[in-house]
Amino acid sequence: MGKQFDSLKTTHRRFIEDQKIFFVATAMNKGYINLSPKGMDAFRIIDPNTAIWLNLTGSGNETAGHLKFDKRMTVMFCAFEGKPIILRLYGEASVYHKRDAFWKDHIGLFPHIPGSRQLILLKINMVQTSCGMGVPLMDYKKERLLLESWAEDKGEEGIKDYWALKNTITLDGLPTDIFEDKQ
Repeated sequence: MGKQFDSLKTTHRRFIEDQKIFFVATAMNKGYINLSPKGMDAFRIIDPNTAIWLNLTGSGNETAGHLKFDKRMTVMFCAFEGKPIILRLYGEASVYHKRDAFWKDHIGLFPHIPGSRQLILLKINMVQTSCGMGVPLMDYKKERLLLESWAEDKGEEGIKDYWALKNTITLDGLPTDIFEDKQ
């Protein structure tokens, strides 16, 4: 059965560090629910109640739009190899862009990945583990390098053009503030 904790324990941290993929969920009280898979070397634990992840350019920017209006976020990790476990982090998150001092202070936690878009800071208020016995066993082969090569080919200005076309509003028409903060 599931267990709940008020912070990350050492065993949770080790489990997270071993995972190759995580999933991020956000939602407004109406409209579409966003659930996104994330990979690459893009997740860090700052302390038992704080995590940060590097949001890369994608076909949409739902997470940033949702968090502007509703800070709730769930991050889920599940074991595709080894002991079956699902671990969820529940909390409130904030978005930081390249123009923010927070970005400059924290981007060094991650390797340089072309197409890096935002940093998302999650303040964790609950950690939940459950069995994961229904999650299939799958072998990890390697990271896909397609996103990196795509972003390198576009270049910095090409990425900004793509953001203008695809990343400025959510599916529900909410602004993402990718270019300027409109608070």
